[in-house]
Formats: sequence, C-alpha cells, structure tokens
Amino acid sequence: MFKGKKYHALRVDPNKCFGCVHCIKVCPTEAIRVKNGLAVVDDLRCVDCGNCMRACPVDAFYIIQDDLSKIHDYKYRVALFPSVMIGQFPESITDDQIYWAIMQLGFTHVYEVEQPISWLVDLMLDHHVRNPEKKPLISSFCPAIVRLIQIKYPSLVDNIMQVKAPHDLAAAFVSETLVKQGASPEETGLFYIAPCSAKIAAVKDPVGEKESSVNGVINMNELYNRVMKVIASHPKAEFTGFRDYLSREGILWPLTRGEARLFKRRSMAVDGIHNVVRILEKIETEEIPDVDFLELRSCDQGCAGGILLSGNRFMNVERLARRSRRYPRYSEVVNDNSIVDAVKATLHLEEVVASRAFELDPDRGKALEKMAKLERIICQLPAIDCAACGAPNCHALAEDMVLGKAKMSDCVHLQQQWQHQGKMTNERAFNNLEKIWGRGRFEADCKKRGARNEGF
Repeated sequence: MFKGKKYHALRVDPNKCFGCVHCIKVCPTEAIRVKNGLAVVDDLRCVDCGNCMRACPVDAFYIIQDDLSKIHDYKYRVALFPSVMIGQFPESITDDQIYWAIMQLGFTHVYEVEQPISWLVDLMLDHHVRNPEKKPLISSFCPAIVRLIQIKYPSLVDNIMQVKAPHDLAAAFVSETLVKQGASPEETGLFYIAPCSAKIAAVKDPVGEKESSVNGVINMNELYNRVMKVIASHPKAEFTGFRDYLSREGILWPLTRGEARLFKRRSMAVDGIHNVVRILEKIETEEIPDVDFLELRSCDQGCAGGILLSGNRFMNVERLARRSRRYPRYSEVVNDNSIVDAVKATLHLEEVVASRAFELDPDRGKALEKMAKLERIICQLPAIDCAACGAPNCHALAEDMVLGKAKMSDCVHLQQQWQHQGKMTNERAFNNLEKIWGRGRFEADCKKRGARNEGF
C-alpha cells in the first residue's frame, strides 16, 4: 500500500545551497521550492531521480548511505552490484581484478545482480501472458519511474509489472545458495552497490513489498574509488568465480533496451526522465495505441547514466557491449534448478498504490473548486516562468497559492506592478523577496556563491 511519508536518499546541505533555482527547473514532479534562500524538497512529490543533484552547480545535494563498516556485523558479507559497475573501469582492468579488489574491502562473496536473469525473464513473460488486458505493461525495474507513476500518473499504476528488480533476484538467489551451503540467514549480510539515489530509496523504502531482503546500501561512486586504490596497489588478482550464472542478456539488462529486446511483441524503451514524462502523458491519453511493453528508465542510457557512477555513460555502454560478447546467452546458462521455485516465489510485487501528492483536495467537490480557483489565479500571473518566486513556474505558484503555501505577492512581476500603482510599499516588496531568497542575497559581493561561472 502507499505509506504516505517516504524515505529519500537525497538531502540538501544548507551550508552549500544558495537557492540558485537550477534544481527546481529540472525536477520532473516540481517537488522543489526555494524558501529563505534554500532549496526545500516536498517529501511526497520527490521520486529520488537525482536530477537536482546532477543540476546543482555547487554540489549542495548529497546521498545518504550505509557505512561500509556495517558489513562486519555479518559472518558472510555479500556485495551485490549491477553490471554497470564493471563498465566504469578501463578495459585494461579485468573482471577478476575488480571482483578480487571488492573482496579485499571485506566482502566474502561478490555477485552481479543480473544473474540468473532467465528466472526473472520467465516471470516477466508469464506476467505478460496472464495479464493480456493490461496494455502496455510497464517495467518495474526503475524505482524512480515507479514512484513517478504513483505520483503523477495514478491511472497507470495497475499497468506496472508486479515483478521485482534484479537486486531482489540476486538477493534471493544468493540467500538460498548460502543456506544450501550451510550458512544461516542471520549470519548473512546482503549489501547492494547502488548506481543512483532511487535504488537506495528502493532498498530502504521499497514499493510493493514490506521490506527489502537487502541489509544495506553502499554508494557505487565511493566503492569505485576504493576498488581503484586496491587495484593500483595490487595489480595482480586471483580468480574469484561468482559468475557461473551471468549471461549476455544479464550484462546488458541495466542498459536501455535491456528488457525490451526480450519481448517479441511491440515494445518501447525510453530513457531520460523528461522523455519518460512525455511518453507517459501520451500513453495516459491513449495517443500511442497498441504498445505491449514499456521499458522506462529515469537516467539517460539506463543505469550507465546513474548519478553515482564515475566516468562517461556512453563509454560504459560500449564496454559492456563488448564484455557481453564473452558470455553465453541466458538460454545457454545451466542454472541451479534446485532453488528456482524458492527464488521465484520471492520475486512477486504486491499491488502498487497511487499517491495523492498532486491532489488539490481529497474531497472531489472541493478539489473542483480549487481547480477553478487555480485557473483564475493563472489568469493574473504573467506566464514568464522565471522561478523568481521560488516555484519552478507560474502554474506551480498558482497551485501553491490554492494550497495555502504561497501568496499572489510572491510574484515579483506583480510586485513591480503594484508598487507602480501605489498598492504596495517598497519595504513590503523587499521583505517578500527576502522571505524567498534570504537576507543579504541582493547585496553586491563578487565572491558570493553563484558568481559568474561558479560550479560549471
């Protein structure tokens, strides 16, 4: 069910943020406002896509993660990471070196999460066959997209495929494998190496399940830097294994078209969250008919474009394409079928429930009244969408007014008009500006944050 307040991996550092509006302009759900000179994030609207972090010129956004030392709470310490982790490294560094280096950081087992991918493919195709009336079926792979649909496109929540993501597959697979080898679940710690903030939030506060089977989340960027240091000091590595069930399709799974290429009927793969928004709007209004499957990824190039990856996403994609050719197809991989039923049983999502984050009022009659009021307010606003009011555009400001979160006087252009007409004093107008942008913001200072070219 929808739990209301949500966990978010993204945070704002008030010592760095100066309210430059870069973030509020790129947020796909208009979840950010500037208040008193700082970015303020609406908990219910944020989908943890990371666009704000990517756009911030002074790195005011940061990620909450688990400390690496937490792994030592367990006897069996398992690192689970997507294949894009490997794609960051130069091709002169081998898979064995990377796996070995991760183990030197304290892990006892290392697995790429896209294995055995054939079991996940079977579940997805079966879900597709059993739900012919749901068109298009929408991949549940990207947690930012799942939350986006919950919040902004509630009519499409029933179209989300009720199958968990690869990190849940790997967690179940490794857990069953270790139990079979004699390990107890209490002694086993599963740690996901996350490529983005949305994946961290998906582990800490999963949609469609009560709690994740993953015990902790590590920032991929931090682990990459640690691994590079280990490899630099110990360039030779021993063979580590742990890749018996890895396939060509599994390696390519987190990239754009990783899922769509396996569906024989009409499928579409869309990456970049603003592209996804445009497609979902057309799907919701039935402008794009007869699509059987939608693979939607928040980041450009899929997880290769995750905000916690180092290096160039296009080079990552190229490296993984070359790497995948060295592995068998998923249909050729011999899996451990003794645990297949136990693993598959854990991979079904519960019902995904729509959010009410965009409701003007839970009462339908009052909501219609507020909608009419919103339209009247918009008529008074200049439609410049300058964000000088602290909201991303005039429509968002009007919405804030209807919800009692803003006033008409927050619009600086109307302030100017009212001052000219003698309806507002200069002092009151300036006080309104300081309420949004903070004290001292408009004093000349060539060294202040936001000076020319800073952060770019």
